[in-house]
Amino acid sequence: MREAFTIGGVTIKAGNQAQVDLPIPNLYTHDPMSCPVYVIHGKHPGPVLFLSGAIHGDEINGVEIIRRVLKRKAVHQIHGTLVAVPVVNIFGFISKTRYLPDRRDLNRSFPGSETGSLAARIANIFLTEVVSRCTHGIDLHTAAIHRDNFPQIRAVLGNPEVARMARAFNSPVILNTAIVDGTLRKSAEKLGIQVIVYEAGEALRFDEVAIRVGVKGIIAVMRELNMLPKLTRSAGTRDAFEATSSTWVRAHKSGILRASKTLGMRVAKGESLGVISDPFGGDEEIVSASVEGIIIGRTNIPLVNEGEALFHLARFANSDEVVAGQVEELQNPMDPGTDLNPAAELPNDQVLNR
Repeated sequence: MREAFTIGGVTIKAGNQAQVDLPIPNLYTHDPMSCPVYVIHGKHPGPVLFLSGAIHGDEINGVEIIRRVLKRKAVHQIHGTLVAVPVVNIFGFISKTRYLPDRRDLNRSFPGSETGSLAARIANIFLTEVVSRCTHGIDLHTAAIHRDNFPQIRAVLGNPEVARMARAFNSPVILNTAIVDGTLRKSAEKLGIQVIVYEAGEALRFDEVAIRVGVKGIIAVMRELNMLPKLTRSAGTRDAFEATSSTWVRAHKSGILRASKTLGMRVAKGESLGVISDPFGGDEEIVSASVEGIIIGRTNIPLVNEGEALFHLARFANSDEVVAGQVEELQNPMDPGTDLNPAAELPNDQVLNR
């Protein structure tokens, strides 16, 4: 029998599960606050995987993704341990904002400290009580307010274990990105913990496609890590595409944007992405793609200022035309409009015996 798993002063025996409330600083009204953590500690040894949502309090897709993962019956019979934290930034989640009350970004405050700012203290609690007890992690994000991200994994592909997780997730696109100082990923890397980031959708909105891709991706990573039985690979399964680089197209003038392209579309260098004009339709300027690629991010608000980021383009070593077609094929099964029974759960995958 495995050793028990202890978190937040609570000990969970092998084969058991529990919800643990990690104390965090109180509200100024004296009301107590806590960060809810759900732990499934399997009977059999294996990796310890954390799932984190809403590090930015308004990025709520991850909350629903984690809820659906925990509803999967197979997850409750895992090898290893799952540590699920649907809402890390409780303060921002309550106020429907990205930041903490001190206006700091929690994902720029790691590793934090016991005696620093509110953001530093919460970062320290999450890192020491949750992340440091794990071997792997999946951090769930969306674009910022009024922006939208095409489902994508962000990872350091030079790390073989991180690359294995990223490819197993099978999101339409993988971005090989450097790690920014102050982020959860940076602190986890220093601790030797393997973490990938899933980015999809918009702040304060549920995106069903993004949620379904996220749930399926997490389950796939758990299978790759042997926390769940492995799958037979169907003939129609395709690999995700790894972007060689990405760039933002910015507004050359202020005005009202009439976008003509949307997420997942392939664009050629110089192709029109939309038009910026004044409210009367005068003084128009075409917004053109600076490179050939796939649109993986865009603004959703048409009122733009000069210099504002409008479209995020990913470039690929493969033919972008091939990538665009196969990206669409990867996305279509996740579209709720294609459901024969919209109320049904995603179908169970055929599995191999352990």
